[in-house]
Amino acid sequence: MSMQPKIIFEPHIPMALHHALEYAGDDGFVASLPELLRARTNVPYDNIVWNTWFTAHSEECVVTTPQGNPVVVAIHGGGVLGTPQRFERSLYADMGHQNSEGLTGDGAAKVTAEEARDVLNGKLPDGTRIPIFAFNELRQGIDALPRRYGVVMDFELARKTEKGFTPFEVLKEEPNFIARAGGVDAAAAYLDRFQARHDTKLMGNFHPFNYVDPDQPQTRVIFLAGNKGGVGSEGDYFYGYDSDYGIGGWGHMVGMARYIAVKPGHVPASGLRGQDFHGISI
Repeated sequence: MSMQPKIIFEPHIPMALHHALEYAGDDGFVASLPELLRARTNVPYDNIVWNTWFTAHSEECVVTTPQGNPVVVAIHGGGVLGTPQRFERSLYADMGHQNSEGLTGDGAAKVTAEEARDVLNGKLPDGTRIPIFAFNELRQGIDALPRRYGVVMDFELARKTEKGFTPFEVLKEEPNFIARAGGVDAAAAYLDRFQARHDTKLMGNFHPFNYVDPDQPQTRVIFLAGNKGGVGSEGDYFYGYDSDYGIGGWGHMVGMARYIAVKPGHVPASGLRGQDFHGISI
């Protein structure tokens, strides 16, 4: 089946998500971080997917298990904020300290106690159920990962993950990057491709886990950086939209978004042709 991708850009994240989901329809999807990385791995460097930034349809949720252990749940394919309606509830909530659906002081979306319990069982606010895997399962390799799934990692393990511009060989073993990429092999394939573009030595892999309060359930979407030509991709600490700082998961949930939505249809003659989303060459 041919699949047709489209870039959806809006100055407001929930509006961008609304249009992306609308374009994808029931038979399409909005690209998660593993799908964006796989697309980059399989196209030339002059393709648009390398030359600008994107919002991934992926989240990192910080919640606590019933046993009292804080964990990070990386969700790919749409998580707690997987619908624009739920996204807007946090953005427009009363910012009072007691509100369970507002934003935290550092810009994450709060997760209610019920949502936190449900996420651990693979249940999302829109009623969708997804498989949840332990990080060690992902590290060992999972055959035929679904498009939408979650990976649970101990909070301390995520917190201790290297943060910032990191050597490629280190990133290949970093738990947080492996969870973001969708597995060990996927992580290695993307890192090799990224490194070869300009023979760089480092890539950015940023996370907020060393300063968030694990007792406050919260979630953030993940952003994939990029700019024309891939310049500044080694140690560029200018965090603007045109900076290729690598992958960021510390951003505020207010602002612009650029998703890639994909639906069945005629293959375009140019632009995004040749991308590979979830094993589908288009």
